[in-house]
Amino acid sequence: MSASAFSAWFCFVRASRRGTLVACVVAMPFAGPCFAAEPGVTDDAIRLGMVNAQTGAAGGLGRGLRIGAQAVFDDANARGGVHGRKIDLVVDDDRYEPDRTIDGTLAMIEQRNVFALFGYVGTPTTTAVVPIIKDAGIPLVGALTGAMALRRPVIPEVFNIRASYEDETRALVDHFIAHGGAKRFAVFYQDDGFGLSVLAGMRLALRRHGLEVVATGTFRRGTTAVDSGLAAVLEGRPDVVIMVGPYTPIAAFMRAARHEGLKARLAAVSFVGTDDLLRLVGADGDGTLISQVVPLPQSELGVVRDCTRLIGRRFPEERVGVVNIEGCIDAKVMLIGLERAGPSLTRTALMQALESIRHLDLGGLEADLGADHHQALNAVFLTEIAHGQAAPLDAPAK
Repeated sequence: MSASAFSAWFCFVRASRRGTLVACVVAMPFAGPCFAAEPGVTDDAIRLGMVNAQTGAAGGLGRGLRIGAQAVFDDANARGGVHGRKIDLVVDDDRYEPDRTIDGTLAMIEQRNVFALFGYVGTPTTTAVVPIIKDAGIPLVGALTGAMALRRPVIPEVFNIRASYEDETRALVDHFIAHGGAKRFAVFYQDDGFGLSVLAGMRLALRRHGLEVVATGTFRRGTTAVDSGLAAVLEGRPDVVIMVGPYTPIAAFMRAARHEGLKARLAAVSFVGTDDLLRLVGADGDGTLISQVVPLPQSELGVVRDCTRLIGRRFPEERVGVVNIEGCIDAKVMLIGLERAGPSLTRTALMQALESIRHLDLGGLEADLGADHHQALNAVFLTEIAHGQAAPLDAPAK
Protein backbone atom coordinates (compact mmCIF):
# COMPACT_ATOMS: atom_id res chain seq x y z
CA MET A 1 0.00 0.00 0.00
CA SER A 2 1.49 3.37 -1.03
CA ALA A 3 1.80 6.44 1.19
CA SER A 4 -0.70 8.28 -0.97
CA ALA A 5 -3.34 5.70 -0.12
CA PHE A 6 -3.48 6.51 3.59
CA SER A 7 -2.07 8.78 6.30
CA ALA A 8 -1.53 6.24 9.08
CA TRP A 9 -1.99 2.56 9.74
CA PHE A 10 -3.56 1.72 13.10
CA CYS A 11 -3.77 -1.73 14.58
CA PHE A 12 -5.32 -2.55 17.91
CA VAL A 13 -4.77 -5.84 19.68
CA ARG A 14 -7.03 -6.55 22.64
CA ALA A 15 -6.28 -9.50 24.86
CA SER A 16 -9.56 -9.92 26.68
CA ARG A 17 -12.09 -7.70 28.34
CA ARG A 18 -10.08 -8.06 31.55
CA GLY A 19 -6.81 -7.62 29.72
CA THR A 20 -4.82 -4.65 28.59
CA LEU A 21 -5.09 -2.51 25.50
CA VAL A 22 -2.13 -2.63 23.13
CA ALA A 23 -1.94 -0.18 20.26
CA CYS A 24 0.62 0.01 17.49
CA VAL A 25 0.84 2.91 15.08
CA VAL A 26 2.82 2.93 11.87
CA ALA A 27 3.21 6.59 10.93
CA MET A 28 3.34 7.61 7.28
CA PRO A 29 5.12 10.62 5.78
CA PHE A 30 2.16 12.93 6.01
CA ALA A 31 -1.08 13.34 7.91
CA GLY A 32 -4.14 13.33 5.73
CA PRO A 33 -7.79 14.36 6.24
CA CYS A 34 -8.52 11.59 8.75
CA PHE A 35 -6.77 13.68 11.42
CA ALA A 36 -8.99 16.71 10.83
CA ALA A 37 -11.67 15.77 13.34
CA GLU A 38 -11.55 14.48 16.90
CA PRO A 39 -13.49 11.25 17.58
CA GLY A 40 -17.13 11.97 18.35
CA VAL A 41 -17.01 15.56 17.10
CA THR A 42 -18.68 16.74 13.89
CA ASP A 43 -19.64 20.16 12.61
CA ASP A 44 -22.98 19.95 14.39
CA ALA A 45 -22.67 17.37 17.20
CA ILE A 46 -20.62 16.16 20.17
CA ARG A 47 -21.18 12.53 21.13
CA LEU A 48 -20.83 11.61 24.82
CA GLY A 49 -20.92 8.04 26.15
CA MET A 50 -22.64 7.01 29.38
CA VAL A 51 -22.18 3.43 30.62
CA ASN A 52 -23.98 2.88 33.91
CA ALA A 53 -26.75 0.96 35.65
CA GLN A 54 -30.09 1.61 33.97
CA THR A 55 -31.46 -1.62 35.44
CA GLY A 56 -30.46 -3.97 38.24
CA ALA A 57 -29.45 -3.29 41.84
CA ALA A 58 -28.39 0.31 41.18
CA GLY A 59 -30.69 1.05 38.25
CA GLY A 60 -32.40 3.92 40.04
CA LEU A 61 -29.06 5.70 40.35
CA GLY A 62 -28.14 5.39 36.68
CA ARG A 63 -31.60 6.37 35.47
CA GLY A 64 -31.75 9.29 37.87
CA LEU A 65 -28.35 10.57 36.82
CA ARG A 66 -29.25 10.26 33.14
CA ILE A 67 -32.52 12.14 33.53
CA GLY A 68 -30.86 15.04 35.34
CA ALA A 69 -28.10 15.30 32.76
CA GLN A 70 -30.38 14.85 29.75
CA ALA A 71 -32.55 17.75 30.89
CA VAL A 72 -29.51 20.05 30.86
CA PHE A 73 -28.16 18.81 27.53
CA ASP A 74 -31.59 19.08 25.87
CA ASP A 75 -31.92 22.65 27.13
CA ALA A 76 -28.49 23.51 25.74
CA ASN A 77 -29.37 21.87 22.42
CA ALA A 78 -32.59 23.88 22.18
CA ARG A 79 -30.48 27.02 22.51
CA GLY A 80 -28.12 26.06 19.72
CA GLY A 81 -25.72 23.72 21.49
CA VAL A 82 -22.09 24.45 22.32
CA HIS A 83 -20.30 26.42 19.60
CA GLY A 84 -23.03 25.29 17.24
CA ARG A 85 -22.76 21.63 18.17
CA LYS A 86 -25.55 19.71 19.89
CA ILE A 87 -24.90 17.16 22.61
CA ASP A 88 -25.70 13.55 21.72
CA LEU A 89 -25.75 11.42 24.90
CA VAL A 90 -25.39 7.71 24.08
CA VAL A 91 -26.36 5.39 26.96
CA ASP A 92 -25.49 1.74 27.65
CA ASP A 93 -26.73 -0.33 30.60
CA ASP A 94 -24.03 -2.11 32.63
CA ARG A 95 -26.41 -3.32 35.38
CA TYR A 96 -23.75 -2.29 37.95
CA GLU A 97 -21.55 -5.18 36.79
CA PRO A 98 -17.87 -4.32 36.11
CA ASP A 99 -17.49 -6.78 33.21
CA ARG A 100 -20.41 -5.11 31.46
CA THR A 101 -18.87 -1.69 32.17
CA ILE A 102 -15.65 -2.79 30.50
CA ASP A 103 -17.48 -4.14 27.45
CA GLY A 104 -19.68 -1.07 27.20
CA THR A 105 -16.75 1.31 27.50
CA LEU A 106 -14.76 -0.48 24.80
CA ALA A 107 -17.82 -0.32 22.55
CA MET A 108 -18.26 3.40 23.22
CA ILE A 109 -14.66 4.09 22.21
CA GLU A 110 -14.20 1.62 19.35
CA GLN A 111 -17.64 1.31 17.76
CA ARG A 112 -19.72 4.31 18.83
CA ASN A 113 -16.80 6.68 18.49
CA VAL A 114 -17.66 8.93 21.44
CA PHE A 115 -15.70 12.09 22.22
CA ALA A 116 -15.83 11.73 26.01
CA LEU A 117 -17.36 9.56 28.72
CA PHE A 118 -19.83 10.91 31.23
CA GLY A 119 -21.95 9.89 34.21
CA TYR A 120 -20.68 6.46 35.23
CA VAL A 121 -22.11 4.93 38.43
CA GLY A 122 -20.23 3.03 41.12
CA THR A 123 -16.73 2.36 42.40
CA PRO A 124 -16.11 -1.22 41.13
CA THR A 125 -17.53 -0.35 37.72
CA THR A 126 -15.67 2.92 37.24
CA THR A 127 -12.31 1.76 38.57
CA ALA A 128 -12.51 -1.27 36.26
CA VAL A 129 -12.32 0.95 33.17
CA VAL A 130 -9.57 3.34 34.32
CA PRO A 131 -6.85 1.43 32.36
CA ILE A 132 -8.99 1.68 29.22
CA ILE A 133 -9.65 5.38 29.76
CA LYS A 134 -5.97 6.13 30.31
CA ASP A 135 -4.90 4.08 27.30
CA ALA A 136 -7.40 5.83 25.03
CA GLY A 137 -6.73 9.29 26.49
CA ILE A 138 -10.47 9.86 26.73
CA PRO A 139 -11.94 12.10 29.46
CA LEU A 140 -14.46 10.77 31.98
CA VAL A 141 -16.51 13.44 33.71
CA GLY A 142 -18.93 13.11 36.61
CA ALA A 143 -18.82 9.54 37.95
CA LEU A 144 -21.28 8.85 40.77
CA THR A 145 -18.70 7.56 43.25
CA GLY A 146 -16.66 9.13 46.02
CA ALA A 147 -13.81 6.61 45.88
CA MET A 148 -10.37 7.99 46.66
CA ALA A 149 -8.85 5.66 44.04
CA LEU A 150 -10.32 8.02 41.43
CA ARG A 151 -8.97 11.11 43.22
CA ARG A 152 -5.54 10.40 44.68
CA PRO A 153 -3.26 10.37 42.86
CA VAL A 154 -4.93 12.50 40.21
CA ILE A 155 -5.85 10.59 37.06
CA PRO A 156 -5.50 13.16 34.24
CA GLU A 157 -8.50 11.84 32.30
CA VAL A 158 -10.91 11.50 35.27
CA PHE A 159 -12.81 14.57 36.50
CA ASN A 160 -14.88 14.07 39.65
CA ILE A 161 -17.64 16.53 40.47
CA ARG A 162 -19.07 15.24 43.76
CA ALA A 163 -17.49 15.21 47.22
CA SER A 164 -15.52 12.11 48.23
CA TYR A 165 -16.44 9.31 50.62
CA GLU A 166 -13.81 10.72 52.96
CA ASP A 167 -15.77 13.98 52.97
CA GLU A 168 -19.04 12.14 53.63
CA THR A 169 -17.77 9.88 56.41
CA ARG A 170 -16.04 12.77 58.15
CA ALA A 171 -19.31 14.74 58.16
CA LEU A 172 -21.27 11.78 59.58
CA VAL A 173 -18.73 10.93 62.28
CA ASP A 174 -18.35 14.55 63.36
CA HIS A 175 -22.12 14.92 63.62
CA PHE A 176 -22.74 11.80 65.70
CA ILE A 177 -19.92 12.66 68.09
CA ALA A 178 -20.99 16.29 68.44
CA HIS A 179 -24.69 15.42 68.82
CA GLY A 180 -25.04 12.54 71.27
CA GLY A 181 -21.44 11.70 72.02
CA ALA A 182 -21.34 8.46 70.02
CA LYS A 183 -18.19 6.42 70.55
CA ARG A 184 -18.91 2.97 69.14
CA PHE A 185 -19.20 2.95 65.33
CA ALA A 186 -19.81 -0.16 63.22
CA VAL A 187 -19.78 -0.36 59.43
CA PHE A 188 -22.00 -2.62 57.30
CA TYR A 189 -20.64 -2.53 53.78
CA GLN A 190 -20.67 -4.01 50.31
CA ASP A 191 -17.66 -6.29 50.08
CA ASP A 192 -15.79 -4.70 47.18
CA GLY A 193 -13.82 -1.58 46.30
CA PHE A 194 -16.79 0.66 47.08
CA GLY A 195 -17.32 -0.69 50.57
CA LEU A 196 -13.61 -0.73 51.34
CA SER A 197 -13.26 2.87 50.20
CA VAL A 198 -15.97 4.02 52.61
CA LEU A 199 -14.56 1.83 55.39
CA ALA A 200 -11.17 3.50 54.90
CA GLY A 201 -12.87 6.89 55.13
CA MET A 202 -14.60 5.86 58.34
CA ARG A 203 -11.35 4.73 59.94
CA LEU A 204 -9.67 7.99 59.00
CA ALA A 205 -12.56 10.07 60.36
CA LEU A 206 -12.67 8.13 63.63
CA ARG A 207 -8.92 8.35 64.17
CA ARG A 208 -9.26 12.12 64.25
CA HIS A 209 -11.32 11.56 67.41
CA GLY A 210 -9.11 8.83 68.85
CA LEU A 211 -11.65 6.11 67.99
CA GLU A 212 -11.71 2.91 65.94
CA VAL A 213 -14.42 0.91 64.15
CA VAL A 214 -15.80 -1.58 66.70
CA ALA A 215 -17.33 -4.05 64.23
CA THR A 216 -17.78 -4.67 60.52
CA GLY A 217 -20.27 -6.74 58.58
CA THR A 218 -20.40 -7.33 54.83
CA PHE A 219 -22.64 -8.47 52.00
CA ARG A 220 -21.90 -9.43 48.41
CA ARG A 221 -22.64 -6.96 45.63
CA GLY A 222 -25.86 -7.83 43.81
CA THR A 223 -27.39 -9.72 46.75
CA THR A 224 -29.60 -8.97 49.75
CA ALA A 225 -27.95 -11.61 51.96
CA VAL A 226 -27.50 -9.39 55.00
CA ASP A 227 -28.01 -11.75 57.97
CA SER A 228 -24.39 -12.73 58.60
CA GLY A 229 -23.26 -9.14 58.22
CA LEU A 230 -25.91 -7.99 60.68
CA ALA A 231 -24.82 -10.64 63.19
CA ALA A 232 -21.23 -9.37 62.98
CA VAL A 233 -22.38 -5.80 63.52
CA LEU A 234 -24.50 -6.75 66.54
CA GLU A 235 -21.47 -8.29 68.24
CA GLY A 236 -19.84 -4.86 68.41
CA ARG A 237 -22.70 -3.31 70.44
CA PRO A 238 -22.47 -0.12 68.36
CA ASP A 239 -23.96 3.30 69.03
CA VAL A 240 -24.00 4.01 65.29
CA VAL A 241 -24.00 1.80 62.19
CA ILE A 242 -22.84 3.31 58.90
CA MET A 243 -24.44 1.43 56.00
CA VAL A 244 -22.61 1.25 52.67
CA GLY A 245 -24.44 -0.03 49.62
CA PRO A 246 -27.25 0.69 47.14
CA TYR A 247 -30.85 0.98 48.26
CA THR A 248 -32.08 -2.64 47.93
CA PRO A 249 -29.61 -4.43 50.28
CA ILE A 250 -29.56 -1.45 52.65
CA ALA A 251 -33.35 -1.57 52.94
CA ALA A 252 -33.07 -5.30 53.67
CA PHE A 253 -30.50 -4.59 56.39
CA MET A 254 -32.68 -1.91 57.96
CA ARG A 255 -35.66 -4.26 58.12
CA ALA A 256 -33.57 -7.08 59.59
CA ALA A 257 -31.92 -4.75 62.11
CA ARG A 258 -35.31 -3.54 63.29
CA HIS A 259 -36.48 -7.15 63.63
CA GLU A 260 -33.41 -7.98 65.75
CA GLY A 261 -34.05 -4.99 68.00
CA LEU A 262 -30.91 -3.04 67.08
CA LYS A 263 -30.96 0.23 69.04
CA ALA A 264 -28.04 1.93 67.29
CA ARG A 265 -28.51 4.99 65.10
CA LEU A 266 -28.37 4.19 61.39
CA ALA A 267 -26.73 6.24 58.66
CA ALA A 268 -25.81 5.78 55.01
CA VAL A 269 -23.61 7.51 52.46
CA SER A 270 -25.05 9.10 49.34
CA PHE A 271 -24.66 6.08 47.03
CA VAL A 272 -27.59 4.45 48.82
CA GLY A 273 -29.91 6.40 46.52
CA THR A 274 -32.14 8.31 48.91
CA ASP A 275 -35.26 8.44 46.77
CA ASP A 276 -35.24 4.73 45.97
CA LEU A 277 -34.49 3.88 49.61
CA LEU A 278 -37.46 5.95 50.76
CA ARG A 279 -39.66 4.10 48.31
CA LEU A 280 -38.63 0.83 49.98
CA VAL A 281 -38.61 1.76 53.68
CA GLY A 282 -40.86 4.82 54.00
CA ALA A 283 -41.49 5.89 57.58
CA ASP A 284 -39.80 2.71 58.86
CA GLY A 285 -36.57 4.51 58.07
CA ASP A 286 -37.35 7.49 60.29
CA GLY A 287 -34.31 8.69 62.20
CA THR A 288 -31.81 7.38 59.63
CA LEU A 289 -29.20 9.90 58.53
CA ILE A 290 -28.00 10.07 54.93
CA SER A 291 -25.07 12.15 53.73
CA GLN A 292 -25.70 13.87 50.40
CA VAL A 293 -23.28 15.47 47.96
CA VAL A 294 -25.88 17.85 46.56
CA PRO A 295 -28.69 19.74 48.30
CA LEU A 296 -32.19 18.32 48.47
CA PRO A 297 -34.55 19.39 45.66
CA GLN A 298 -36.43 21.75 48.01
CA SER A 299 -33.27 23.82 48.50
CA GLU A 300 -33.46 27.50 47.61
CA LEU A 301 -29.97 27.52 46.08
CA GLY A 302 -30.00 28.92 42.56
CA VAL A 303 -28.42 25.86 40.96
CA VAL A 304 -31.00 23.56 42.55
CA ARG A 305 -33.92 25.77 41.50
CA ASP A 306 -32.58 25.80 37.95
CA CYS A 307 -32.14 22.01 37.94
CA THR A 308 -35.65 21.35 39.24
CA ARG A 309 -37.02 23.71 36.58
CA LEU A 310 -35.13 22.03 33.74
CA ILE A 311 -35.93 18.49 34.88
CA GLY A 312 -39.58 19.32 35.50
CA ARG A 313 -39.93 20.80 32.05
CA ARG A 314 -38.18 17.97 30.20
CA PHE A 315 -39.48 15.08 32.36
CA PRO A 316 -42.78 16.28 33.88
CA GLU A 317 -43.61 12.78 35.16
CA GLU A 318 -40.36 12.60 37.18
CA ARG A 319 -40.37 13.36 40.89
CA VAL A 320 -37.12 15.28 41.15
CA GLY A 321 -34.65 13.73 43.60
CA VAL A 322 -31.07 14.19 44.71
CA VAL A 323 -29.64 11.89 42.03
CA ASN A 324 -31.40 13.94 39.34
CA ILE A 325 -29.87 17.08 40.85
CA GLU A 326 -26.42 15.47 40.79
CA GLY A 327 -26.79 14.54 37.13
CA CYS A 328 -27.90 18.08 36.35
CA ILE A 329 -24.89 19.62 38.12
CA ASP A 330 -22.51 17.17 36.43
CA ALA A 331 -23.92 18.15 33.03
CA LYS A 332 -23.58 21.85 33.83
CA VAL A 333 -19.88 21.39 34.60
CA MET A 334 -19.42 19.38 31.40
CA LEU A 335 -21.04 22.18 29.38
CA ILE A 336 -18.77 24.77 30.99
CA GLY A 337 -15.76 22.67 30.01
CA LEU A 338 -16.98 22.23 26.43
CA GLU A 339 -17.69 25.95 26.11
CA ARG A 340 -14.26 26.92 27.42
CA ALA A 341 -12.55 24.37 25.18
CA GLY A 342 -13.59 26.45 22.18
CA PRO A 343 -14.84 25.60 18.70
CA SER A 344 -11.71 23.60 17.74
CA LEU A 345 -12.67 20.86 20.17
CA THR A 346 -10.21 18.16 21.19
CA ARG A 347 -10.04 15.87 24.19
CA THR A 348 -6.92 17.64 25.39
CA ALA A 349 -8.65 21.01 25.07
CA LEU A 350 -11.59 19.76 27.14
CA MET A 351 -9.32 18.48 29.91
CA GLN A 352 -7.40 21.75 29.99
CA ALA A 353 -10.67 23.69 30.02
CA LEU A 354 -12.02 21.69 32.95
CA GLU A 355 -8.81 22.30 34.88
CA SER A 356 -9.33 26.04 34.30
CA ILE A 357 -12.54 26.02 36.38
CA ARG A 358 -11.39 27.77 39.55
CA HIS A 359 -13.73 28.92 42.32
CA LEU A 360 -16.69 29.13 39.94
CA ASP A 361 -20.12 29.84 41.45
CA LEU A 362 -22.63 27.41 39.95
CA GLY A 363 -25.49 29.08 41.80
CA GLY A 364 -24.73 28.61 45.49
CA LEU A 365 -22.18 25.82 45.03
CA GLU A 366 -18.54 26.56 44.23
CA ALA A 367 -16.79 24.37 41.66
CA ASP A 368 -13.02 24.28 41.86
CA LEU A 369 -10.74 22.15 39.70
CA GLY A 370 -7.07 22.27 38.74
CA ALA A 371 -4.21 20.21 37.36
CA ASP A 372 -3.55 18.78 40.82
CA HIS A 373 -7.17 18.65 41.96
CA HIS A 374 -9.84 16.73 40.01
CA GLN A 375 -12.76 17.03 42.45
CA ALA A 376 -14.97 20.05 41.81
CA LEU A 377 -17.17 20.05 44.94
CA ASN A 378 -16.45 19.36 48.60
CA ALA A 379 -19.69 20.19 50.43
CA VAL A 380 -21.66 17.45 52.21
CA PHE A 381 -25.31 17.91 53.16
CA LEU A 382 -26.61 15.81 56.04
CA THR A 383 -30.24 14.74 55.84
CA GLU A 384 -32.54 12.70 58.07
CA ILE A 385 -35.53 10.56 57.22
CA ALA A 386 -38.57 11.98 59.00
CA HIS A 387 -42.17 10.88 58.31
CA GLY A 388 -40.90 8.87 55.36
CA GLN A 389 -39.21 11.84 53.69
CA ALA A 390 -35.67 13.22 53.61
CA ALA A 391 -35.24 16.52 55.42
CA PRO A 392 -32.14 18.73 55.74
CA LEU A 393 -30.37 18.31 59.06
CA ASP A 394 -28.02 21.26 59.12
CA ALA A 395 -25.80 23.51 57.03
CA PRO A 396 -23.42 21.79 54.61
CA ALA A 397 -20.27 20.34 56.13
CA LYS A 398 -17.00 21.55 54.64
